Amino acid sequence: MKYVKLNNGVEMPMLGYGVYQIPREECERCVLDALKVGYRLIDTAQSYFNEEEVGNAIKKSGIPREEIFLTTKVWIEHYGYDECRASVLESMRKLQVDYLDLCLLHQPFADYFGAYRALEDLYEEGKIRAIGISNFYVDRMVDIASFARIRPAVNQIETHPHHQQKEAKAWHDKYGVQMEAWAPFGEGRGGMFELPELKVIGDRYGKTPAQVILRWHLQRGIVVIPKSTHIERMEQNFNVFDFVLTDADMETIAALDKKQSAFFSHTDPSMVEWFVKMVKERTGKQNANDEKKEW
Repeated sequence: MKYVKLNNGVEMPMLGYGVYQIPREECERCVLDALKVGYRLIDTAQSYFNEEEVGNAIKKSGIPREEIFLTTKVWIEHYGYDECRASVLESMRKLQVDYLDLCLLHQPFADYFGAYRALEDLYEEGKIRAIGISNFYVDRMVDIASFARIRPAVNQIETHPHHQQKEAKAWHDKYGVQMEAWAPFGEGRGGMFELPELKVIGDRYGKTPAQVILRWHLQRGIVVIPKSTHIERMEQNFNVFDFVLTDADMETIAALDKKQSAFFSHTDPSMVEWFVKMVKERTGKQNANDEKKEW
């Protein structure tokens, strides 16, 4: 496994396993399979609703806690200092751990500075080994990196061959914030796995287009967290340390950049409204559930 040293000296595996959109009924088995394959970075989030299953898998694996790099993320409805702090402690309870290796703010909306102050205090108390952000566009990354007490160690953002984030990478390097790619394959959109350029490169090394993409991320210095529910695919994704792309290969892939998201833009006002609506709906449901408990 290849590791990267974060800006606070903590070492983070560069290849991990993400559990986004993995149903609760499958998650425990999938994480156990990933750990069996050799993954030691596991990435979850409050909004994935599978933290408990991740925690169960880690406990059942028998792997010493210190060998696993565990990440979770705080969702928007838990922003603000008090809510964020309480939610992180609840995540730790669900995950059955007494510390997190990395905790991120999931989205750049609402009172993220208040939430980040909670992460800073939890970091200083030793409950989190590294803190960071997710989906923060460059301007907001520079903002929080400049004014927060503790600079973010990681920013997890959409990055793949059709949205390479070259300018963002330069700014992250300038501020010492490690880029981590979610949707490193762009979820296969735009015929990603069928691109002839990737097939030609892969055939040269006896690798699949997916393996070429992961190797490309790693050689750019970007942490990746591919997801699969099939152990055979997990093994393929893990088997990317036995070949090296040439400069010409890297240039070929660089030419595939469309410089646009395959999903949505966080700077689109209509998308911000969508997030606001979702948070209000979920908060309303939670309040209703709390009232039922009181009865």
